[in-house]
Amino acid sequence: MSGAGGFAADHAGAAVCPSPNFGERRDGRRPDALVLHYTGMETGEGAQAWLCNPESEVSCHYLVHEDGRVVQMVREADRAWHAGKGSWGGLDDVNSFSIGIEIANGGHFLGFPDYPAVQIEAVIALAADICRRHGIAPERVLAHSDVAPGRKIDPGEKFPWDALAAAGVGHFVEPMPPVAGRILEPSEEGVAVVALQRMLARYGYGIAATGTYDAMTATVVREFQRHFRPLLVDGLADVSTCSTLRALLDALPLDSRRR
Repeated sequence: MSGAGGFAADHAGAAVCPSPNFGERRDGRRPDALVLHYTGMETGEGAQAWLCNPESEVSCHYLVHEDGRVVQMVREADRAWHAGKGSWGGLDDVNSFSIGIEIANGGHFLGFPDYPAVQIEAVIALAADICRRHGIAPERVLAHSDVAPGRKIDPGEKFPWDALAAAGVGHFVEPMPPVAGRILEPSEEGVAVVALQRMLARYGYGIAATGTYDAMTATVVREFQRHFRPLLVDGLADVSTCSTLRALLDALPLDSRRR
């Protein structure tokens, strides 16, 4: 296990700054998902210090600074404390089956600056290396907001998922632009809502098919939009949102299984 004495970086070129905030992966789980975050702090250096502070009780495997520097804090074999409470594909304890990358960015509450190109290039190289070594499927490259909707909104609608997908990282389809048409909205009930909820659950989101467009449904739709249809993030299941979701499901490999 990693510790204060340091360890050899798993990713070539990464500096090592060990965090004490980690443990063993539970139930024999191995990393088969990658979760991307933003730090939501004023500086990358401040985020790095916090992630290595035992009082914070948070960590991640990697931090990518604004200038593209990559720092590893927890060995990939270990369970970093990056995702918190959440689920994906019907399984909770996301930390036990994922690797976490924090991306230095002030986030929504600090002006949400654009991600620099050099930083995204470093994220792509790091993510591609992790996915290759662990056999992580494209559809298992996730946002923090995907696994913890209602609690987290990072890395946010400004994150260039399309650029990652163009480089072979992550699952992405060109979203249908918002157009006029049928919209499912809060308090609506019926088979159309059930179908929407089942599609979201099939993709991996933690949502039950209640048949009511409740607050949780609106939240999950909003986070789906934030990742896959970022032009309009409003929590309403319009034609564009539903069409994009269907296209993503259709693009999954035939043998894909939601874990």
